[in-house]
Amino acid sequence: MANVVLRNVRKTYPGGVDAIKGVDFEVGDGQFCVLVGPSGCGKSTLLRMVAGLETITSGEIDIGGRVVNQVEPADRDIAMVFQNYALYPHMSVYNNMAYGLRNRGMAKPEIDKRVREAAQILEIGPMLDRKPKQLSGGQRQRVAMGRAIVRQPKVFLFDEPLSNLDAKLRIAMRVEIRKLQRRLSTTSIYVTHDQLEAMTLADILVVMNGGVVEQIGNPLDIYQKPATTFVASFIGAPPMNLTPFKPGEASIAVPGNTGGILGVRPEDLTLTTGTASDGGIRYDLTVEAIERVGAETFVYGSRNGAKEAAAVSSKPGELPPGEIIVRLPGQAAPAIGERIVAVAPRDKLHIFGADGRSRIEL
Repeated sequence: MANVVLRNVRKTYPGGVDAIKGVDFEVGDGQFCVLVGPSGCGKSTLLRMVAGLETITSGEIDIGGRVVNQVEPADRDIAMVFQNYALYPHMSVYNNMAYGLRNRGMAKPEIDKRVREAAQILEIGPMLDRKPKQLSGGQRQRVAMGRAIVRQPKVFLFDEPLSNLDAKLRIAMRVEIRKLQRRLSTTSIYVTHDQLEAMTLADILVVMNGGVVEQIGNPLDIYQKPATTFVASFIGAPPMNLTPFKPGEASIAVPGNTGGILGVRPEDLTLTTGTASDGGIRYDLTVEAIERVGAETFVYGSRNGAKEAAAVSSKPGELPPGEIIVRLPGQAAPAIGERIVAVAPRDKLHIFGADGRSRIEL
């Protein structure tokens, strides 16, 4: 096992395209780090740089106290699980898992021991004689993980390994991966665009956008105190409501009496017939859409209706027009077209600078 340290890592492609713009973070020994962000943000490129599959333009990648910038992938003591499984179709499950160990010249008894131990951990023992075409998607993913486990590497790298699975299987495999990592205590870096997957798996969450790291930390800390509006909107489902405001448009005492961007989580809004108290905020809305998802309901509202919203001016304690999402427990909800009032207390508000790049503590 080992820690992984990235120091000012950059990747510039021919033509001056900056894919990674100076990334710094550390993954401690045995920790599970998740890189999350939208498509094209650089997370897979960064993972491939750690693996040695992409060259580093500048900076350092340190694995277990050794800078590996010039070290070949096979000599970095890492194992990677790919999105497309990358299994040999003509080989049995056993041989797929044993192939890399044979290439390293490992003795047959040790290979057999490792393969069968990994198969037992992953519950694929009865499938060792099958070919990949005889397996389901989830079973193939287990084989791909087994091939990584048998190497007993210092670091596991996962490149969106669950993307090809259906929703139900993805949830099951997500739980299995986390249980497996905790059992093996191997340092792991995992790439995904799914923020829910990221939140549930990570010890350390690295939120990326446009080749830079927007925020690093514990998943719940990031959810509760996002550093930028990008993080606020990307982490959480439904996303945080974000509304720009100018000085005097909202009853919020912002340092310097400046405007900014107000954020409110949908679950922190409640429906009422009264007004916001304790310096909170109030939204007067017209219900535009309803989503019932079982144990909870999402209400989408706009200020005075979507058609009228642009013409509405804010009053003190209220904000400019825009769509607002309210998350309600259960299945009861107002009717489409109904006028409602949603309020949030002051201690549930998130304030950001006008550029969305800085968080302002009230």
